[in-house]
Amino acid sequence: MLFEGALPTAADPRIAERIASRDWRRIARSLDEEGSALLKTLLTPEECRALALSYSRDEGFRSRIVMERHGFGQGEYKYWAYPLPAIVADLREALYRPLSEIANRWSAMLGEGTRYPNRLAAYLERCHEAGQEKPTPLLLKYGAGDYNCLHRDLYGEHVFPLQVTILLSAPGKDFAGGEFILVEGRPRRQSRAEIVPLEQGDGVIFPVRHRPLRGLRGFCRAELRHGVSRLRRGERYTLGIIFHDAK
Repeated sequence: MLFEGALPTAADPRIAERIASRDWRRIARSLDEEGSALLKTLLTPEECRALALSYSRDEGFRSRIVMERHGFGQGEYKYWAYPLPAIVADLREALYRPLSEIANRWSAMLGEGTRYPNRLAAYLERCHEAGQEKPTPLLLKYGAGDYNCLHRDLYGEHVFPLQVTILLSAPGKDFAGGEFILVEGRPRRQSRAEIVPLEQGDGVIFPVRHRPLRGLRGFCRAELRHGVSRLRRGERYTLGIIFHDAK
């Protein structure tokens, strides 16, 4: 159990069990057809609170970004340093394995030729050899009036095509507004926006930059960006799991 913001220091096999028990065929189908997939109750309320409370501490993080200074929106976020907290490392490793299978299938559909190993350690070794050595999992904090502009999380040559965001706060109780938004641009069509409904502890899987879209002559790329709408009240914390490291 986690109390008063204390994060576990050892790996928790329950995290891997939760992820392995999901219906990954349904998840893959949702990603193929809708461009995102919902993971209900990925974390417990206690785990969510512990992660959110850790934002107030400086130790364990490598940098803090104030969005407004860079034109990213309003709000702020922190990148963790290595070694990652056990719960974050567990999530990253357990999620990577099934997502690598989807990533390889998407790569084949788009004729990209990139193959992703089925172990996160092997993929990170590839990133580090290219100079992408900084960890990218992050905590984001929004207050009333804050928002996140549409963007992509690209940090170098190597980009794993999927990422995960987990909502740590409770909508309606901790905050109002602050919806997670995906915008998809399709060739020769207007862009399509979608709000993904998240409850505390839910995660959403979505593409980092594009996904395969079936057309008349095979597959083309549907380009995606994501963001967060303006918060009307309260505070909203989220955990971002990105699988490629940064330069």
